This record gives sequence, C-alpha cells and structure tokens, in this order.
Amino acid sequence: MRAVVLHMKSDVLAQRLFEETIGALDLYSIYLGDQLGYYRAMTGGDWLTAEGLAQRTGTSVRYTEEWLSQQAVRELVEVQDERADPRRYRLPAEHVPVLADPDSMMTAVASTTDVARSARRLPDLVTAFRTGQAPPSLPWEPEGRSEPSRGLYLNFLGKQWLPSIPEVDRRLRQPGARIADIASGTGWSSIAMAEAYPLVSVDGIDLDGEAVAEANRYARERGLSDRVRFEAGDAASLAGERYDVVTIIQALHDMSNPVEVLRTVRKSLAEDAFVLVVDSHVAEEFSVPGTPQEQLDYGVSLMVCLPNAMGPGSAATGMVMRPGTVRRYAAEAGFAAVRLLPIESKKWNFYQLTV
Repeated sequence: MRAVVLHMKSDVLAQRLFEETIGALDLYSIYLGDQLGYYRAMTGGDWLTAEGLAQRTGTSVRYTEEWLSQQAVRELVEVQDERADPRRYRLPAEHVPVLADPDSMMTAVASTTDVARSARRLPDLVTAFRTGQAPPSLPWEPEGRSEPSRGLYLNFLGKQWLPSIPEVDRRLRQPGARIADIASGTGWSSIAMAEAYPLVSVDGIDLDGEAVAEANRYARERGLSDRVRFEAGDAASLAGERYDVVTIIQALHDMSNPVEVLRTVRKSLAEDAFVLVVDSHVAEEFSVPGTPQEQLDYGVSLMVCLPNAMGPGSAATGMVMRPGTVRRYAAEAGFAAVRLLPIESKKWNFYQLTV
C-alpha cells in the first residue's frame, strides 16, 4: 500500500512539473513576442498571416509562423480557421492589457521578461550558493529596465492608496508639500504621486544613474519636470532636506543596510511627517504551502533579490520581509511606531512609520 501511495505522489509531482515546464516555455515565448514587437503589431484586432506579421515586425516568416502556432495552441492568440492555408491569427482585445499595454494595471510582460533575464544567471547562482557571495550583476540590456509596476503606480498609488491614508492625504494636499521617493527606479511611482497631488514636489533618488536619466525623461514628457526631479545617489542625498512624506516602495528588502537607510530617512523628516514603506504582501509567520503571492516572492527572492543583496555586512533580508522584520528595522532606526495599513492589495503590504 505504501508503495502505491508513493507512486501516486510521484506521479502527481511529475505531472505538476510537466505542466510547469509548459508554463515556463510560455513565459519565454511571451518574452519573444514582446521583444520582437509581435504583440504591439497585433493590437489593432486585424487577422494576420505569419507573413503579414513578419512584414510588420521585420522578422523571419518561418520563425513567426512557429511563434504564432505556439501562441495559438496555448490560447494566447486566436486562429480564424485551423484548416486554412495560410492560417490567420489575431490578438484578442481582452489580452491587450496583459500583453501589449505597459500602462495597464494588468500588464504581465515586464515580469515575464524578468523571469527570462534571471535564467541567464543560473550558472553564476550555483557558484554564489557555494561561496555565499553575490553573483555578478545582470546588465539591463538588451531588454531595457523592467517596469512591472508602472500600471499599478499610475492607476492606484496616487488615486486610491495614498488617498486612503487620511493624514498622509491631507499633508500632500498642502501647498509646498515635499515627497522623497527612495529607490525611485525609472520614476513611475514619483510621477504617479505628482500627477495625483498637483501641489507637491517630488525628489526621486536611485543608485542607478541610467534609470535616473530615464526617469527625468519621463517626467519631462509628462510635463512634470518643474515639480519632479531625479538624481543618482543613496539615502545620504537627503542630508539637510526636510520632507513631509518619504516613500520606499518595493525596495527596503533589497537594501544591504535597511536600518541605516531608515535612520537617515528619519533625520530628513519635517515635523509630524510620515514614512511609507511598501513591500511584499506576506503573512506574519511562515507557513506551508504558503499563499500564491508568497510562493512567487520566494521564487523571485531566490533568483534575484537575495543574491543581489548578498555580501559582507549585508542584512540579506530577501524579498519575503515579514511585518515583524519591518518593525524590528524601524525600531532599530529610531522610529516610535509602525502601523500596518488596512489597504487592500494582493501584492503589497503598506507600513506607516512615525517618529
């Protein structure tokens, strides 16, 4: 009987891994569709042959034909007549927000690209796991910098999440209010806050000089360069400044020394100011099997977040930063209170830190 049970469990696991292999290959095919411009070329709803799509995108007809076939059998694109020669395909309108609109809150392409990128470092990770050191950094090229949360910032950050915190919302509606956005990346969190609160000015700070250059370009394109500026640097750039709200979004867990960063941030606060930390939506305690979001976060942490933070003296937090860890970091940095805000999000927890 025990052998039968073991065989059944083995069979279930083998089937699960078979299905997940198909899913992994889907992500790689979506990466190709994004990088080659296939999805963008199909947003009009036209029925296209492989030759027509190849002409629009400057790609090989035979490769395009195989890509379309794979997309069709996985029901990512529709086929007009399976028996036709040549077959015609189109991207369903309901798939456009997920696969072809970077401003959509449902976009998944950037995350898919991150998965494809992270696979390139697997041999280096094997070495890193043995040595305990950080693997070499992955270059952003040729894909460019990932912006998986752009749509969420533009649709929710300034329009729903910040307004749901009454004391923060009131502060940001005052003339001359100032925000510091730490680890601002390519700037979409800063831009979203500035668009939602027309009286504020925002200083975005990030270690990546090229990301800062992109962020400043985006701010100019959206007519915000008079109120939003980005500069390359770390939290020490805040020295001598006073801010009404400081945000650290999707970044505290990545920092080698989060306590020192929070300590520096605390010194930059105006009277009765607030710090808003937004990070992974995780439970208070570890549990098995874990929520789908925690399963995803542990995978990302294993491949990206923890390796990037490793090194001498690092806190080595990892992406699954539980509320107790945030409270401990905040207390060590001199904050008097940490409030886990009742904001509904399947992806993030929202913490309000006060002195």
